[in-house]
Amino acid sequence: MSASPSDVIARPTANLLPLAIAAFCLLWSTAFVAGKIGVTNCPPLVLLAARFSLAGILILGISLGHRGMWTFSWRDVWVFALLGIVNNALYLGLAYMGLRTISAGLGGLIVSANPIFTAIFAALLLGERLTGRKLLGLALGIAGVTIIVAHRLSAGTDNATGVLLTVAALASIVAGTILFKRLAPQGNLWIGNGIQNLAAGLLLTPFALSVSAWGGIELSARFLAAFAFLVLGGSILAYALWFHLLTVCGATKASSFHFVMPPLSMLLAWVVLGEPLFPYDLLGIIPVAAGIYLVSSPMRKPTTIHAKC
Repeated sequence: MSASPSDVIARPTANLLPLAIAAFCLLWSTAFVAGKIGVTNCPPLVLLAARFSLAGILILGISLGHRGMWTFSWRDVWVFALLGIVNNALYLGLAYMGLRTISAGLGGLIVSANPIFTAIFAALLLGERLTGRKLLGLALGIAGVTIIVAHRLSAGTDNATGVLLTVAALASIVAGTILFKRLAPQGNLWIGNGIQNLAAGLLLTPFALSVSAWGGIELSARFLAAFAFLVLGGSILAYALWFHLLTVCGATKASSFHFVMPPLSMLLAWVVLGEPLFPYDLLGIIPVAAGIYLVSSPMRKPTTIHAKC
């Protein structure tokens, strides 16, 4: 039988793992830029309902011919659906509403603080070790984000409500990361990602139909390209890579890959969208990146997988 999409992601060789990490970081950072384009041309809930529904249908449709991949208990299905609500609907719903009034670079920076808070809750709930190094990383990360947010609010380039929505989105993805490790759903991660997307799409569609202004949709080549990237590169590939990295590397280590995203997301937003970069941004990014790096502690050598972080 030919290799399924999940075989490529779920069982990479040691040589392919660094490539998977780099691809995840690039896709995740670029998604903020594509998301900013999307929400300026379409109501956020409509955009996300369409994105998740299409991604879920594509993933599950591609998988229909691979019977060996469909080994799920009903518990696994419900867990993946719950993760879809938290990781997809809540996280991106809040983040996209925030992106309407803040820059893509700042949105990417705030959400990239995920590993700092994941380290704390992983220690409390998952038994992962919390060291003085991680506490120092937490302090540095909070300080860096505070510097950038405070300056941008005072300069009037970003909105306080948008910042609060994005912080709530950060809380959602931290919760989703902890839930994934705590509930440990079994079964193929590729199909699990499809279940998550479809669950999120089904949840958001009634809200999108009832509260969104459909006249706010502006179709253009730029918007359609951003939407295609969000479906294929964001909802499908980036999330599949993310859950693979969580499985292989652990919650804290996998989250530490976000340390490259604050500068990368701000750089991409500057290049693609022309968003301004301030000296305070560069001053704040340094402690954020250092803090996220510090929360990454060495992993024990895995005994059941071939590749490790």
